[in-house]
Amino acid sequence: MSELVARTGRLQQRYVDGHRLVAGCIPFRYRYSEENEGKKSEKDIEVLMITSTSGPGLLFPKGGWENDETVKEAAMREAVEEAGVRGDLKHFLGFYYFKSKTLQDEFSPEGLCKAAMYALLVKEELDSWPEQSLRQRRWLSVSEAGECCRHSWMKQALEEGFVRWLSDGMISTME
Repeated sequence: MSELVARTGRLQQRYVDGHRLVAGCIPFRYRYSEENEGKKSEKDIEVLMITSTSGPGLLFPKGGWENDETVKEAAMREAVEEAGVRGDLKHFLGFYYFKSKTLQDEFSPEGLCKAAMYALLVKEELDSWPEQSLRQRRWLSVSEAGECCRHSWMKQALEEGFVRWLSDGMISTME
């Protein structure tokens, strides 16, 4: 298999209405315990977060959505590049708006971003991935993730998107 390489540059970047379009995901897995007899609950879910390359706090994988891919392909690519995981996108969590302090450009001079976020059920953790020298990954409970989340919009995606989806009963349909 050829070595995975992270995409760089902005030549293929998508924009709409002055916003850079971003795709990302909240990677998750089930942790089965003896006492729940095989039934799934929110307490048995862990989410994967990664360290930031620009400061303290943890993030979910996300990055630019490019012209040659669908938004789902972009979200899955970012999960591989930044977190070294592959899996199945299970649910669209919503669009989240934020302002990037570091990524202003001619198409979005104010750094405005619109992120499409998904729930990604992790099926494989890679031993090596493109950004492994830049990032560490950590599995956390949902509540721990909320406490460690660096960006308020990601915390909103976790609490209002991911947790709401779980509490709406979708957990029983994910096998």
